[in-house]
Amino acid sequence: MDVPNIRSSHDTPIPTAGGIAILTTFFLGMLVIYFVADKTMIGKKYFLVFSFSIILVATISLFDDYKERPYYLKFLNQIIAAILVMLVGIVMHEISLPWIGTVNLKGSGYVITFLWILGLTNAFNFMDGLNGMAGGTAVIAAIFFSIISFSQGSNFTYIVSYTIISGTLGFLVFNFPKPRLFMGDVGSTFLGFSFACLAIIAALFDFSHTSLFVMPLLLFHFIYDTFFTFIRRFLRGERVHEAHRSHLYQLFNQLGYGHKLVSMFYFAVGIAQGFGAWWMVNIVGDQRVLVFIPYLIFQIIYSVIIMHHAKKGGLI
Repeated sequence: MDVPNIRSSHDTPIPTAGGIAILTTFFLGMLVIYFVADKTMIGKKYFLVFSFSIILVATISLFDDYKERPYYLKFLNQIIAAILVMLVGIVMHEISLPWIGTVNLKGSGYVITFLWILGLTNAFNFMDGLNGMAGGTAVIAAIFFSIISFSQGSNFTYIVSYTIISGTLGFLVFNFPKPRLFMGDVGSTFLGFSFACLAIIAALFDFSHTSLFVMPLLLFHFIYDTFFTFIRRFLRGERVHEAHRSHLYQLFNQLGYGHKLVSMFYFAVGIAQGFGAWWMVNIVGDQRVLVFIPYLIFQIIYSVIIMHHAKKGGLI
């Protein structure tokens, strides 16, 4: 049970086991792929390590939901899971940049991959603070990722994305707009870790070879909010690993706007990013990253407005 405290956005105890349903649905789909799939499959070692690493991340998160553990234990477990997937070759090797072309990342690819996986895993965890926000965003991102990868000839990514859509939609029935169930850390860390790994798998091992930039764009609002808040708290000398209520979406909520409205705002941004991702993959050459520019400008304006009103209202 999630018992409300000073940092909570709810006022009554709510069960936190919803992530188990999302995870169960996902692994039922993965079992079908493993035992039945012919063409709908990637290399067995990638598949098994991807699945096992998710179990590692989800298990310690489930224990944390049941009885809160020191944060470093959960973080250490995430590090081990990230290293495991990198050891079998789920690593970014190259990226295409405007006016530069394709850049071979060499050893830095491991560092970037490591930071990407840990960053997105925790970003989803941090952004799971309002009714439906993490679940709804996951559904939107997975729908667009499934459609985009399928349109490019995917034989694995699209159906894995579908299992995420199915499980998360089933959970949302009990979470949005009125919360009767939370996904807990077991759900949010699973989603973040899965999306991070799936982005690399889609680029390297799936027939679609979907651009590495697609997933960062689909989840750009989550990434920006997390990064902006982390930097701001770090510069203020705050303990960045401790729970707080100063994310942009939390300040938006504290300014008097309800859970439903704030979550739907983030859903709308997520949909806009989805269409941006669709536009991006149809761009030929190394100019795809330029699609991020209007979304970055929007996020900067949004953060300036929220911070201005939060300071004016004495929230920070």
